[in-house]
Amino acid sequence: MTEDNAVLHVPGSTRRRARRVTALTAMLVVAGCLAAGCGGDDESTGEPTTPPTETTTTTATTTGEAGGDAAAGAVVYETAGCGSCHTLAAAGSSGSVGPDLDDASPSFDKVVERVTEGKGVMPSFTDQLTEQEIRDVAAYVSSSVEP
Repeated sequence: MTEDNAVLHVPGSTRRRARRVTALTAMLVVAGCLAAGCGGDDESTGEPTTPPTETTTTTATTTGEAGGDAAAGAVVYETAGCGSCHTLAAAGSSGSVGPDLDDASPSFDKVVERVTEGKGVMPSFTDQLTEQEIRDVAAYVSSSVEP
């Protein structure tokens, strides 16, 4: 066997490599969750809530509050990945990392603030969404929940 074809076997190197791969995979998963924009809710009381027995959802399809279009906002909610972190019955999303938007019932202004500035682990989305898209998703979320 020539030196070029020789294989050096170091005991335990396979285990070390497996640990490194596992650690790298875990770091990538955590980074992916953070990059997805999932955030915590400092407004939650942590107390369990009783789900409503009947849900009525009204979604505006015309330009509404502060120039936001709820119908366009539904598309933004879906394409921006909001549902991967948030629960919103109107969108059929059940994310559990961020606050449950049905329970929180955020106002239009609160949604604009959170999406624009971020809070906790939820980053600002100003690099990914236009001001109009932020107003649209705010109109969608705030009109899809009961105050």
